Amino acid sequence: MATLIHTLADHNDDVNCCAFSSSCLATCSLDKTIRVYSLKNFTELPYSPLKGHTYAVHCCCFSPSGHVLASCSTDGTTMVWSTGDGRMLAVLEQPSGSPVRVCRFSPQSTYLVSGAADGSVVLWNMQSLKLYRSGNVKDGSLVACAFSPNGNFFVTGSSGGDLTIWDDKMRCLYNEKAHDLGVTCCDISSQPVSDGEHGFRYFQMASCGQDNQIKLWLILFTNFLDVGLKYKCTLNGHSAPVLACAFSYDGQMLVSGSVDKCVIIYETGTGNTLHTLSQHTRYVTTCAFAPYSPILATGSMDKTVNIWQFDLKEHCAGDTVENESKLAVEDWSEDDVSAWLCAQDLADFVGLFKMNNIDGKELLNLTKESLTNELKIESLGLRSKVLQKIEELRMKMISVSGTIPDEFLCPITRELMKDPVIAADGYSYEKEAMENWISTKRRSSPMTNLPLPSPILTPNRTLKMAISRWLETQQK
Repeated sequence: MATLIHTLADHNDDVNCCAFSSSCLATCSLDKTIRVYSLKNFTELPYSPLKGHTYAVHCCCFSPSGHVLASCSTDGTTMVWSTGDGRMLAVLEQPSGSPVRVCRFSPQSTYLVSGAADGSVVLWNMQSLKLYRSGNVKDGSLVACAFSPNGNFFVTGSSGGDLTIWDDKMRCLYNEKAHDLGVTCCDISSQPVSDGEHGFRYFQMASCGQDNQIKLWLILFTNFLDVGLKYKCTLNGHSAPVLACAFSYDGQMLVSGSVDKCVIIYETGTGNTLHTLSQHTRYVTTCAFAPYSPILATGSMDKTVNIWQFDLKEHCAGDTVENESKLAVEDWSEDDVSAWLCAQDLADFVGLFKMNNIDGKELLNLTKESLTNELKIESLGLRSKVLQKIEELRMKMISVSGTIPDEFLCPITRELMKDPVIAADGYSYEKEAMENWISTKRRSSPMTNLPLPSPILTPNRTLKMAISRWLETQQK
């Protein structure tokens, strides 16, 4: 169930974009302003609105840390703002002076991409605030952009209908004609998906267009020269051009907004429609999920931004699908646990868990020893699978209950590190992720792009202890 909890009506013209950080919501408009709100009560921050653009503001986005906000405009500039006090930090002028339609930060805030109406795409170095690389799409205006979670590549979409994959050196790796009448938006899920047949890990991407369609894609990225884009399915819920789409933080939902004035929320695993929201009175131009809470924002040409909240438990195909907050899991009944097992492809254990009266609290307390001695699961592989799913559940609980300190996240996977190591560049990474990075013959640092003087990885025991202590405090 999605409930409308707030409507923001401060803009005096079309709302073009909305974006979340962990603590704020930003919106921008044809009225030339960017407005910033606190997520605590959706009150506008003292320094809002941000004024500086001389024409319509088309897009806004937060850096991963939330400390910086970028906005771009018909005036041919991308502006960078401090979210602490609203100061303008930089004005980045598109070399061609063409209207800038979209901007996005890379996951480590190393770069900012700006894409313009003339098809130009610029990669800005965020440390120097200078132009790093630039390029052009082959056809149409550049209107959409999304970074992969590891920052190794980004995808752009054009009004000509192409999806183009670029690496962080602005090399064009792949091009696909995706929507005949033009791409309007694209997004990449922060959660990778597995291909059971080949054992590959894919990035899941959604694109939408003037053809009324949303298409789901799988991107396989093995190294800088080997990229595959695999069509998955088409979602046909809208009756008019689709202007915006966005994944939820856990990748399980996709939201879209359309010229038909509707917002549709899909379950990405099945493509089923979960909700259709029709409160806007004009075209829906933008939509975004909050990263750590069950909140959705939708913006429209009706000059409003609607804020929606989801129940902590959603129902899909007759099964309970958890929103995975700590309180909700601890309060799960035995039936809730059974539904969770089915959703994790562990339906064979439903009878065993019910026989042992495993509710939410008991589920969180299961260990290797209890699975072996009490539940009598003899297969090591099955025990490991159950424990892995429980650990993923605990991690998602932590993500919802509070922001993970950035220094505990692997720069490559953006996930909490379990076995941190120090590489020759001085940065810490998850061991398996860095080993995979090096094994694909990438001899540059994931953080600096400079050559790695050595492939040696040293265990970071101090960081591992700090993460363990932090986890203990979160689980109390």
